[in-house]
Amino acid sequence: MAKACQLASQSVLAGYQKIHLDASMACAGDPTPLPEAVVAERAAMLCQAAEESFAHLPSGSLARSTSLAPRSRCRRRGRRRPIPGSHPLEDLQSSLEEFRKAFMARGLEAAWENVVGVVVQPGVEFGDTSIFEYDREKARHLVEGLPNSPRLVYEAHSTDYQSPSSLARLVEDHFAILKVGPWLTFAFREAVLALGLIESEMPEHKPAGSRVRQVLENEMLRNPEHWRPYYRGDTEQQQFARAFSLSDRCRYYWPRQPVEQEMKRLLHNLGGPLPLALLSQYLPCAYDAIREGALVNSAGAIIRHHVRRVLRIYARACGTLAG
Repeated sequence: MAKACQLASQSVLAGYQKIHLDASMACAGDPTPLPEAVVAERAAMLCQAAEESFAHLPSGSLARSTSLAPRSRCRRRGRRRPIPGSHPLEDLQSSLEEFRKAFMARGLEAAWENVVGVVVQPGVEFGDTSIFEYDREKARHLVEGLPNSPRLVYEAHSTDYQSPSSLARLVEDHFAILKVGPWLTFAFREAVLALGLIESEMPEHKPAGSRVRQVLENEMLRNPEHWRPYYRGDTEQQQFARAFSLSDRCRYYWPRQPVEQEMKRLLHNLGGPLPLALLSQYLPCAYDAIREGALVNSAGAIIRHHVRRVLRIYARACGTLAG
């Protein structure tokens, strides 16, 4: 908790304006799951550290806001399991009261009014191969149960891989903070492996091409701690999941030195403009953008474009990007 408080403090001093307070994960020696009162008390500790740091910022600094993460039904030890149901309203109301009491006990009345969001499970989740789309009827009780004080929106626990129309409906229903994570690294992996296939088809690179996918697989087998508790099935099913699971556990292996070396080799080999025919075959969205003059024909730019395609879906859903 001391380190967590230090992180909250440093985040404010670094200029972050929205702080996500999630103390719902057990520390060493804690009971599992944590009692809601303990989660709320620890969140209040983090908020107090953030407030104290904010007091040291220059006058006129933009006000900070907070979102709260109650003890969530959708967290499980080990494997991530999709939960198609939404968060019970009575659980949410009970959680908010625990948080309110913890904030008041520390004299954080003003900070309580700066809370802008609370994390809930609106019935959107994903597994290794499955996606649960947003069903607004199942979440209607949450939409109708938003408290008046503080004035809140919801932060959806996970919105990865939701369709554009589902994301738009979430925002319309006051799930206005859309959390996204693995979809972005999934898109990165998608672009990198597609570029590897393009490289393998280019005659000049066949003798000394990169081996990104093979080396990534080798590193995951050599260090299985980030994927083994999550991927089930036989050997072939696990091999498929390591490369293509929506959970995208391979995201933990890109910074490893052997993988970084192969990434550098891939980007070096694809240093010039890529053949349009191969882009059309393996990365058609990048092909279209390059033909329209909206994207530079380079491997690095194509990877960034592929990730930003996901971000643009969220921006449109939130009304910050037209079209």
